[in-house]
Amino acid sequence: MKIAIITGGSRGIGQSAAQECARGGMGVILTYNSHKPGADEVIAAIKAEGGQAVALALDVGDADSFPAFVAEVKRLLSTYWGRDTFDCLVNNAGFGMFNLMETVTTGQFDALMNVHLKGPFFLTQALLPLMVDGGVILNVTSASVRVATAGVAPYAALKSGLETLTRYQAKEFGDRRIRANAISPGPIRTNLADAALDKNPEFAALLASQTALGRIGEAEDVGRVIAMLASDDGAWINAQTIEVAGGYMI
Repeated sequence: MKIAIITGGSRGIGQSAAQECARGGMGVILTYNSHKPGADEVIAAIKAEGGQAVALALDVGDADSFPAFVAEVKRLLSTYWGRDTFDCLVNNAGFGMFNLMETVTTGQFDALMNVHLKGPFFLTQALLPLMVDGGVILNVTSASVRVATAGVAPYAALKSGLETLTRYQAKEFGDRRIRANAISPGPIRTNLADAALDKNPEFAALLASQTALGRIGEAEDVGRVIAMLASDDGAWINAQTIEVAGGYMI
């Protein structure tokens, strides 16, 4: 059985990725920051379908916590799967912020950077010794890298950096046959986004109208692609950014 580690797996895209990977026969270690009840619900749903999953607390913005996290991963791999390695890392955890550039503070920028770029960089570094040769790294970015929208400049700039990092991961880890790809979602309905979209039906309608397929994406649309890329079906896809957006702003 292959094992995937998915950060931010208690809701939204991370939740869907965890469930889809489990449905594909993978064991899952998902992480949560403050939303433990959500993580417990995801674990219960996976187990109800016959899958195997466990959850660990992790603040991706706190790189100093990574050694302790890796030690816990080692323990869980041994306890639940009798292994000392895993197969796939999905760097998904994140949060959004809507601020015009002239109002962004250094503290806000640093918080975004720690979670969206520094965190994935050093978490991957910390977990790399445990990843099997031939493993998979998947970084969740954003279509805002391609489509400029006022108010999300720091977020988009850091996601752009994560896309660049993805190509370098593919290059530097290629001698171990580790492949790295980025998944770039467009507008997606998630637990966090639904409230805003429900309060702004005109904005939701605008997003749908800007998408060739005429709707806002669902977390499952992205989760299925993550699961495919984590599997052997994606074995010859490497160093790519794959936009999962239904034809957003084309």
